[in-house]
Amino acid sequence: MVKNSPFSARPAAAFILSLSLLAAPALAQAVKEDSVILQPDKVKDDAPVVAAQIEMPNWSEDNATALLSFIEKVGDEGLFAKDYNPDGLAAAILGGDQARLDKTATDTFLLLATHLRDGRTPNAARKQWFMVDSDGDSEPLISLLTAALGAGRVKETLATLDPVHPDFAALKTSLKKAKTPAEANAIRVNMERWRWMPRALGERYVVSNVPEYLTRVVHGGTIIATHKAVVGKASTATPQLNPMATGIIVNPTWTLPRSIINEGIGATIANNPASARRQGYTWTGKGKTLSVVQQPGANNALGVMKMEMLNEHAIYLHDTPSKGAFNAAARAFSHGCIRTERALHFSGLMAVMFAGRSPEEFGEAIASGKTTRFGFDQPFPVYVAYWTVIPDGKGGVKKLADIYGRDAPVVASFSQPGRPTATIIAPAPPEVVPTVTTVRTTTPGTSGIY
Repeated sequence: MVKNSPFSARPAAAFILSLSLLAAPALAQAVKEDSVILQPDKVKDDAPVVAAQIEMPNWSEDNATALLSFIEKVGDEGLFAKDYNPDGLAAAILGGDQARLDKTATDTFLLLATHLRDGRTPNAARKQWFMVDSDGDSEPLISLLTAALGAGRVKETLATLDPVHPDFAALKTSLKKAKTPAEANAIRVNMERWRWMPRALGERYVVSNVPEYLTRVVHGGTIIATHKAVVGKASTATPQLNPMATGIIVNPTWTLPRSIINEGIGATIANNPASARRQGYTWTGKGKTLSVVQQPGANNALGVMKMEMLNEHAIYLHDTPSKGAFNAAARAFSHGCIRTERALHFSGLMAVMFAGRSPEEFGEAIASGKTTRFGFDQPFPVYVAYWTVIPDGKGGVKKLADIYGRDAPVVASFSQPGRPTATIIAPAPPEVVPTVTTVRTTTPGTSGIY
């Protein structure tokens, strides 16, 4: 569990990296870095639809009543009791029909557990959300249900599905204190986003909260660094994803995307190649086959470092020579990638703590001006998140600007059916094989036993 909240606590002094290196030069502010590759939203829900045929679990009245009791208070979880058929479950408990109780309670439990574990919001309302949530592998619903019924711990089992991060707990507490429906919905939206992520974020990770314009490094459950971030502007919005970071590259080259070649550098290469070379550009081909790479140096759009994060969106954390952007309060200026303040400190921290290099080795690599990769001994996730309500550090929460307008679709989904869950199918009865009576006759000299 993270000891210091990424949104409310001061970074712990678990590690201090001392660098006696020159800061990257502050140059012109019109630098463009690699552009995000926009991907279509996921619109198909990936919750399980049909479970394998199994024996229908047997529900005692006590277990079913515990489930109903949890549903009656599920508003505290940011969910809605009406979604989980409380009237039908109550009627099944009182009806005396065991088969009906087993079916009703099982379907209700699985739907509720799906929403607690993975979120209620359909994929179509999760705009530009591409994080991979592995909770379905670690918390399979059928096993969860079987264990809960066997131990008589239905309520306790459902409660274990909450995200373990203290920021989720802070939102849950604040939901009870919400003064208006709008305030409550804003909190619910962000509780949902926590559920769309892995329940536990890991022992070490980097997290960038886009609406907060901040990136934090967490190691051993403690924040060890906080950096201002510049994120994508509305037209090239930063998507939400959690790729694995595999290394840090210092003095990186920059391979220009076609869109940026077409915007100007292609014409400069054609009309004034000497100027393009002075800016560090090298190229092959021409026209539509033109391929351009900017070499390391003071003009390089990626500055002194780039974090290696393999993903189809071409999103990564990197430096920038445009330092002035970090002075703005709202920092949505990039083409989708995340520019990182104090990049020497950030990359040095990565190289020393996660790649096992010494500060001297890192300093020498920076000073050489040559592209150097420091591979991480154990890759770790980078969470590019989108929380618009966060702890305020004073026991409450604060609202951030919804810079991409991604809250409204989630709020709208609250009045619609949520994601589906597994449908348990009772095992088909065995095929009835008709009994055929065969009449045999005996012949002389035989016993009549066949």
